[in-house]
Amino acid sequence: MLLAHPVVLNNLIEQYETLRALHAESGTPEARQRMEDVAYTLCVSTGTRDIESALVAARHRLPGARTEDDSLLTT
Repeated sequence: MLLAHPVVLNNLIEQYETLRALHAESGTPEARQRMEDVAYTLCVSTGTRDIESALVAARHRLPGARTEDDSLLTT
C-alpha cells in the first residue's frame, strides 16, 4: 500500500477537524460534500474504512507520533 506523505495527512486532519468544528455535517450541501470528500480521502490514504480509524492511523504516521502508545485503541 502506498503511504501518504505526513504533510498531506496533517493537512487532511486539519481540514476534517475544521469542518467538524464548523458542524459541516449539518450545513450546506457543499459543506457536507467537502467533509465527506476529506473523510473519504483520509480513509483511502490510511487504508481504513471509517473516519475515526483513519484519524487514528493518520496521527500515528505524523512526525513525533508515539506508535508504541496504543491508549487510543483501548475500549
